[in-house]
Amino acid sequence: MQMVSLGKSGPKVSAIGLGCMGMSGMYGPADRTESIATIHAALDAGINLLDTGDFYGMGHNEMLIGEALKDRNRDQVLLSVKFGAMRDAAGAWLGYDARPKAVRNFLAYTLQRVGVDYIDIYRPSRLDPDVPIEETIGAIAEMVKAGYVRHIGLSEVGPETIRRAAAVHPICDLQIEYSLVSRGIEDEILPTCRELGIGITAYGVLSRGLISGHWQKGAAGSGDFRAMSPRFQEGNVDQNLALVEALRSVADAKGVTVAQIAIAWVAEQGGDIVPLIGARRRDRLSEALGAQSLHLDADDMAAIERAIPKGAAAGARYPQAQLAHMDSERNG
Repeated sequence: MQMVSLGKSGPKVSAIGLGCMGMSGMYGPADRTESIATIHAALDAGINLLDTGDFYGMGHNEMLIGEALKDRNRDQVLLSVKFGAMRDAAGAWLGYDARPKAVRNFLAYTLQRVGVDYIDIYRPSRLDPDVPIEETIGAIAEMVKAGYVRHIGLSEVGPETIRRAAAVHPICDLQIEYSLVSRGIEDEILPTCRELGIGITAYGVLSRGLISGHWQKGAAGSGDFRAMSPRFQEGNVDQNLALVEALRSVADAKGVTVAQIAIAWVAEQGGDIVPLIGARRRDRLSEALGAQSLHLDADDMAAIERAIPKGAAAGARYPQAQLAHMDSERNG
């Protein structure tokens, strides 16, 4: 497994990380035993970056990771945790809370659920519109000084917020959606991060399975985020699946899978970008790991661009109600 620096101030991480959200019901039911086996397989393959959020399954994901790490060396695992999103007992989203006292509260619960003494990378899940980013980052910085957090990250924020946050404390990475069908960061956000020496952990590299080569129309069941996602809706999904078939032709010519070429494309965008793989099963993880050995030359990149031109996807990456509150969407 290749190792890279996560920004100029961050730790050494595996060139591919494991995103664990899907193991806690966001995409429908997941098998607990298989989820833990997948985390173990990822660690055994050299992946050391595990990404989660304290609101994934209302704490379920953190407890799952804690169970998976019981027999592992804590210092060989990097835990990236998002906080601040609030949910009710029915799972509905209630907004965000990134006040300094909320930061301390969320972190305390996370440490208990995962069963660790510190979190490697701690980040607000979104910008709280009622709290200046300086106050949130300042509160996390206090937790760094106290030894409960090692590094500070950001998630789904735009250039101005990134600069303001970095002025308070070094930021190791920005976690944000980036894929062949979600390229909005290329205009302003990615250049800003590169100017400041901030890495990118890219989630949604397969667009929640849409460009994995495995998705079939109408497959989203009850409790699956994709049932509400614009790109999976009637009127958009057929156009998007046509893009996938165009990409499949490129993948077939290379003798690889659609998922592998989509992951490799993200990795090819720069050594400062770490794709997060949302595998819930060992077979999907194994497929994703195959992208490491895939080299894309100029002709390959051109063929991929022809298959899925920038901006070709139909539908937004989130429902409009969520996009309206996303700082990254307001700022480029």
